[in-house]
Amino acid sequence: MGRSGQGLHLPALGRVRAAAPGLLARTPVVAVDPFRPPEGIAGVVEAGSLEEAARLRPPARTVVHLCTPPGARASVLDRLARLGYRKIIVEKPLAVDLAGLAAVARIRRHWDLDVTVVTHWLDSGLTRRLRAAVRGGHHGELRRIEVIQNKPRFTRSAAAHDHPTAFDVELPHALAVVLSLAGGARIAGASWDDMVFEPLRVPRLGRARLRLDHFTGARTEIDSDLTSPVRERRITLEFDRAVLVGHYPCSEADHTAQLRVVRPGGEAARSVFTDDAFAAFLRGAYARYAGPVSRMHRTLPVQVDTVRLLAEAKRLCAQQGPGALRREEVRDAVR
Repeated sequence: MGRSGQGLHLPALGRVRAAAPGLLARTPVVAVDPFRPPEGIAGVVEAGSLEEAARLRPPARTVVHLCTPPGARASVLDRLARLGYRKIIVEKPLAVDLAGLAAVARIRRHWDLDVTVVTHWLDSGLTRRLRAAVRGGHHGELRRIEVIQNKPRFTRSAAAHDHPTAFDVELPHALAVVLSLAGGARIAGASWDDMVFEPLRVPRLGRARLRLDHFTGARTEIDSDLTSPVRERRITLEFDRAVLVGHYPCSEADHTAQLRVVRPGGEAARSVFTDDAFAAFLRGAYARYAGPVSRMHRTLPVQVDTVRLLAEAKRLCAQQGPGALRREEVRDAVR
C-alpha cells in the first residue's frame, strides 16, 4: 500500500464507491505493506503477504493497486502475475529507466497483464478543457506550453528513498499531459539540482527542468521545484490568438481547478470548477476492468514515451554534471 495507497488511493476509492454504487465490491480493501502495516484503517483488512492476500480475495476478480517505489516495481509485478492477478493499476512513473521499462514490458507480455498507469492528470477536467482548446483550433495554433510544479518536499525526500531524482516525482504527470496536448517530442535541454537544507544535501532531488521540441512545432518547458516554499501546479498554453492559464488542484484537501483565457485587447475569462481527477481516473479504470473485454489502457503508450524521455533527460544531466548549461541555453548563448 505505502503512502500513496493510504493517502491517495483509499480516499479516492471511497469517493468512487459513493458516486458509482455497484461498481466496486462492498468487501473491505485488502492491503499489504511490509514496512508499515495498515492497522486500524476503516474498510481495510491487513494481509501479511501477497500470498495471503490472494487467499482472501480471488485474483481473477481483483484489481491490484501497486503503489511501491518505481525501482522495485518489476519484481512485485512478477510476483503478482504468478499469483494469478491480471488487472493492475500501477503508480507513476511506470519505471525509472529503460532497463526497468523493458523488464515491466516483458512481464506484461508474458503474463498478458492489463496494466493501467496512474494518469489522473489526463482524466482531469482542466486537461479535458485544454485538449478541447487545442483540437478546436479557435485560438489558432498551439505554440508553447509552460508547466510549473512546485511543492516543498524536504522531510519525505530526506527520510525515504522512493524516488531517485526530482524527474521521478511530479514531472511524469506534466510530461504525460504535454505529450497528449502537443504530441511526440525530443529533448531540447534538461537540468537537475540537489536539495540542500541544514545539515543535509539530497542529491538530484531539489529541482528538475525539462525543455521539449514537439514534432508539431510547439515547444514545452517544465519546471518542478521540490524546494519551493509554496505549492503550485500551473500550466500555460500560448496560442496564436490567446493564452490559457490553468491551475490544477495542489492536494487532496481541495479538488478545485481554475482556468483563465486571455485574449489580446480583451478581458480575461476565468472559470473555477470541481476537478476530482483521481476519483475520475479510478472510476474509468474500474469500469473498463468490469467490462466484457479488457483491453490495453489508451494512455499506456504515452506513459512508455514518458519513461523514455525522462530516462534521456537523466542521462543528459548525469553527463553534464552540476551547474552545466543545458543544450538550449548553450544554443541561446551563441546566437
